[in-house]
Amino acid sequence: MLLLRPSNSARLVTTTSHWMTIQSRPSTQLLHTTSILAGKGRGPAALATLRSTQQPSFVKSPTSTTRTSTAANQIRLLGAISKPLSRQTLFASHTSPLSGLATFHPQVEESHLHDSPPTTHAKLLRWVRAQQALLEPDHVHWCDGSKEEYEEMVQGLVDRGVMIPLDSKLRPGSYLTRTDPADVARSESSTFICSRKEIDAGPTNNWVDPDVMRIELEKSFRGSMRGRTMYVIPFSMGPIGSPLARIGVQVTDSPFVVVNMRIMTRIGQPVLDVLGKNKEFVPCVHSVGKPLEPGDKDVLWPCNIPERKVVHFPESREIWSFGSGYGGNSLLGKKCLALRIASVMARDEGSLAEHMLILGLTSPAGKKYYVAAAFPSACGKTNLAMMKPTLPGWKVQVVGDDINWMKFNPQDSRLYAINPEAGFFGVAPGTSAKTNPNAMETIRKDTVFTNVALTEKGDVWWEGMTKQKPEGKITNWKGEIWDPSMGEKGTPLAHPNSRFTVSVDQCPAKDPAWDDPNGVPISAIIFGGRRETTVPLVFQTKDWNHGVLVGATVASEKTAAAEGSDLGQLRFDPFAMLPFAGYNMGDYFNHWLSMPGRVQDASQLPKIFHVNWFRKDTDGSFLWPGFGENSRVLKWIVDRLEHPEDEKLYKSTPIGYVPKPESLDLSGIEKEVQGGVMEKLLKVDNASYLSEVDKARDYFVRFGERFPAKLSKELDDLEYRLRTNQGV
Repeated sequence: MLLLRPSNSARLVTTTSHWMTIQSRPSTQLLHTTSILAGKGRGPAALATLRSTQQPSFVKSPTSTTRTSTAANQIRLLGAISKPLSRQTLFASHTSPLSGLATFHPQVEESHLHDSPPTTHAKLLRWVRAQQALLEPDHVHWCDGSKEEYEEMVQGLVDRGVMIPLDSKLRPGSYLTRTDPADVARSESSTFICSRKEIDAGPTNNWVDPDVMRIELEKSFRGSMRGRTMYVIPFSMGPIGSPLARIGVQVTDSPFVVVNMRIMTRIGQPVLDVLGKNKEFVPCVHSVGKPLEPGDKDVLWPCNIPERKVVHFPESREIWSFGSGYGGNSLLGKKCLALRIASVMARDEGSLAEHMLILGLTSPAGKKYYVAAAFPSACGKTNLAMMKPTLPGWKVQVVGDDINWMKFNPQDSRLYAINPEAGFFGVAPGTSAKTNPNAMETIRKDTVFTNVALTEKGDVWWEGMTKQKPEGKITNWKGEIWDPSMGEKGTPLAHPNSRFTVSVDQCPAKDPAWDDPNGVPISAIIFGGRRETTVPLVFQTKDWNHGVLVGATVASEKTAAAEGSDLGQLRFDPFAMLPFAGYNMGDYFNHWLSMPGRVQDASQLPKIFHVNWFRKDTDGSFLWPGFGENSRVLKWIVDRLEHPEDEKLYKSTPIGYVPKPESLDLSGIEKEVQGGVMEKLLKVDNASYLSEVDKARDYFVRFGERFPAKLSKELDDLEYRLRTNQGV
C-alpha cells in the first residue's frame, strides 16, 4: 500500500472499513471482454446471456445490499455528469441486476467519503463518491498540481524502485522507469467505442453493446483499488480558461500516472477553480487492475494485461481504462479525451479535434505562418514540429507535436488551433542531435524516460541516439545487463516504442504563442506518411474537397507505436486518425467536407498539401536527406501560399500541383540530389497511382452508406485524370 508522506498539499481520506467490508465473491464464472468478442454476438443476445448468467451473483443475498446499491448508484451517477443536451444518458437505461436493486444510502455516502474536498462542484463530488464506493481504495488524494506534491510523488516512486534517478550532472531532475514487458504500447485490439448504435462506431473501431460493456466494467473495476490510493486529478486540456479548452477529471490508482499527467496536462486546484460549481467535465476512470489484499507485496509495475480494456462512451462523454499503466492507455487526457472523445464533441460543435502537430514558420522577411500536419504515429511529427531549418533565415517554432484542436473564428473565417497538451510524449529511438537537436536539448533535464537503456554512468541511451553504443555495461529496457561481448544478444537495448515525457515549456524552439488561449491561425494543413514508392516528395491539392480525399487516403507502413507483428506493412490511416476517431469514419469524412459551408468566406480555409520524406531508391536508400532539409519543402509551401498563380512554382498533374525541380531551393545540397534524384522524388507514375485508386476503393467499401458521395466523386475524378493524363 502506498502512503503519501505528510504534506500540506496532500488530501488523504481513509476509507472506513465497517461499511466497506467485502463479502466472499460468488463462484459464478465471470464473462470478460475477450469472451464477449469471441462470441457470436455482441449486441442484445449477448446482453441477455450475460444478464441471465450474472443474475444469481448480484441478488443472492440481501446482506450485500449496501455494496450493491452503492455500485448501482455509481452507474446512474456517471451518466449524468457531462451529458450533452438532447442526448439520452446511457446509464439511465442501464438495466443490469445492479440497477434493479438500487437503494442508495446517502448517510453512508456523506459520512465516510470526504472531510473537506477542495471543490463545491456537486456533480463532481457525487461522481468521486461513487467511484470510491465502486473501487474501494484505502485512501483518496485530491491532486493540487503543486511542485511539492510532484516531488513527493516522485520520491515515493523512487523509494519503491519504480523510478530510477539519473545522474544529477548528466541529466538533472530526470528519471527512468521500466514497465512490465507486456505493457509497452497502445492496445488497439483492447480499445472500444461503445456508442449506442454499432454503426455510429463504424467499421474501424471495436464495438460492444454499451449495456454489455457496463456490466463488464463494473465486474472489472469493483474493488480494483483495494490496498491502494485513489488519486483525483482535475485536468485541463488546453490553457486553463481558454475558450477552446476542455476539462476532465481522472481517478487513478497509479502515482506514476499522476506524475506524467502533471507534465502532459495542466492539473490541480486552478482547474477546479475554473470548473466552478457546475461546469461540465469529462469523467475518466483508470485502474491498473491489481488490488492489494492485506499482506500482498506490490510489484514494481502493476498491470493486468489479460483483462486490459480502454473504453469510451461517446454519447455520455466517459472514459474507462483498466489493466494497463502505459501512457496511451493510462494518461486519459491524451488519445482518449483529446482525440476519441474530443472528435465526437468537435463533430457536434462544428470544430475539429485532430492528430496533428502545429508549428510556426517564419520567413527571412519576418512573415509568419502557422501550419498543421497529420502523420501516423512515429512518422516524424515531433521531428518536423521541432525542426532546425538548414535554410538560412528561416525559423520553425513548435506549438504542439501531436494533437490539435481547431475552431472557426466567425470574424475572419479562419481556423484557430490550440495544442491541448502541455508536454511531449515523444518516441525516443531515432531521436538524436542530427534528427532532432531541439528535442535533445529539451530532454537534458526534468524528463521522465520510459523503457530506454541505462548507461554505466547513469544516463539514458537508445538506438539512433549515437552511432556507437556507450562504453561499459548497459542495462537494457528489461533491466538486463548488456556488455559488448554479448554482441546482438539482449538487444534492442531500448524498446522500439520507448518514450520521453517532458514539458513543452522546456523546449528551446517553443513558439511564443504555444499556450495562447485564443489559439493560432492555420494557413496550411499537411498530410503524410511513410511511403517508399509512388508518392512524391510534396504536392498541393486542387481544393478543399480534393484535400479531404488526400487525407482520407493517407497510408503508411505500420510503426511500433501500436501493438502487432505486422510492422512495415502498408495500411490506410485516414487523416492519421484510424485509431483515434471516436465515431464512424464515414461520418468523420462528411464532417471535414462540411467545413466550407460553415464559414462566410471559404477562401480563408487552410490550403492542403501532402508530403513524403521516405521515398526510396532502387537500392533501398532514402532519396531525400530529410530532417532540417525538410525546411526546403516548407519554403515551397509558403511560396504557394504567397504566389498561388505563379506557374514557375508548379506543374499541374493528375494528383495535384507538384513542384518543378527548379522551384525548390536546393542550395547547399546540390550534390545530394544530383543525378536525377529530384526527378525521382517528384515523379508521378499514373499506373502506380491507378493501383492506389483501386486500393482506396476497396478500403472505402467498408463504410457502406456512410461514405460520402462527394468523396466518391473526387475518387472518380482522380481516376479519370490519371487515365487521361490530365492535370487538376
